[in-house]
Amino acid sequence: MCQLLGMNCNVPTDICFSFAGFRARGGLTDHHRDGWGIAFFEGKGARVFLDPSPSADSPVAELVKHYPIRSLNVIAHIRKATQGAVRLENTHPFQRELWGRYWIFAHNGNLKGFAPALSGRFLPVGNTDSERAFCHLLDTLAQRFPAGAPAAAELHAALRALASEIGAQGEFNFLLSDGDWLFAHCSSRLCYIVRQAPFPVAHLADEDVTVDFNQVTTPSDRVAVIATTPLTDNEAWRQIPPGNLLAFHDGAPVALGATATVAQDYPRRITDE
Repeated sequence: MCQLLGMNCNVPTDICFSFAGFRARGGLTDHHRDGWGIAFFEGKGARVFLDPSPSADSPVAELVKHYPIRSLNVIAHIRKATQGAVRLENTHPFQRELWGRYWIFAHNGNLKGFAPALSGRFLPVGNTDSERAFCHLLDTLAQRFPAGAPAAAELHAALRALASEIGAQGEFNFLLSDGDWLFAHCSSRLCYIVRQAPFPVAHLADEDVTVDFNQVTTPSDRVAVIATTPLTDNEAWRQIPPGNLLAFHDGAPVALGATATVAQDYPRRITDE
């Protein structure tokens, strides 16, 4: 399965530490060698890096690893192709404009036979199920809210319904952000951690790298990191229960509407099926 990585913060923060471990999963510590990408929101803009090469071998990934871009919202993806050739146009995350804002989307899973009718406003460039799902999602939102962006609770409810509808076609773990909110939907496997004072000393699971966050943060900082599986081996990650859509804002999950957003302690050991 593909690998997802997201970050949502209350102050602009770099993702270098998490990305160092995440990058290794693209051909070094795991077998996902079909491309990778990462998107950083900066104000109303989005800085996107894409490469169809394995992230463990990519010079672009090496640049990102050492480039401390500070952002409130980041989405990254390492691909294991299920639909669509290994090409740049099929590399996540995908980017589109809606309501005068950029939206960034990355998907993990396989939506077999998924062929939604599209209005033409949002069309896939590549031939992945993921990009089709993203276009369908934005198409539906644009038609449902033609006057512009709805309130956060309304948006969350609409996304939750769409996630359930699309998820009925297969596995639909995804990360989605408009630069303000970051939404994380768990279909099968997705977890997160919130780091805030007192900050931990964290050690990566995929690289022998340790960081003391007390040395690189302020007491008021708060950062939420979302990943397919835990990136560190000495912290208590939380599992998002399958079927849940979490909304992250200012570095923490926010309860919107009546949906359950209770997360559980994530098991230290993961066994792939």
